[in-house]
Amino acid sequence: MHNARDTGAARVEDPWYDALASGRGEPDDTDSAARPARPPAAREVYTEVHGSAAFQEVRRRYRRFVFPAAAAFLLWYLAYVVAATAAPGLMARPVVGTLNVAMVAGLGQFATTFLLTWAYARHARLRRDRVALELRWVTQEMMRGRGR
Repeated sequence: MHNARDTGAARVEDPWYDALASGRGEPDDTDSAARPARPPAAREVYTEVHGSAAFQEVRRRYRRFVFPAAAAFLLWYLAYVVAATAAPGLMARPVVGTLNVAMVAGLGQFATTFLLTWAYARHARLRRDRVALELRWVTQEMMRGRGR
């Protein structure tokens, strides 16, 4: 139970206490002894991985799918909105019973969204996931100071 009169100092083992922000726990650069080799910094690892052929291939495969798919979906959506605004007579035309062109196109939007989601997940699984997982493994090894 919290006591309002208890205004004790923050404990070092307090999970909200940031030791580095307080000045404690920072490395002492006055020690001139030889230090063991440390793993590379994250920036160095990122730069090396970013420039690798495997990373560029993953990005190329991603862009080759996402940009055309997004453009096609955006055009399909804009065509639906423009047709609903500019051609209300066309959109009100009955297809079957009380189902009109606007309802069919609107349901087509939902179907297209689910189809595109399925296609993206399939493309990622078949074309990118394995290479990306290997890159992740290599990156983890580089961060530990092993491999390159």
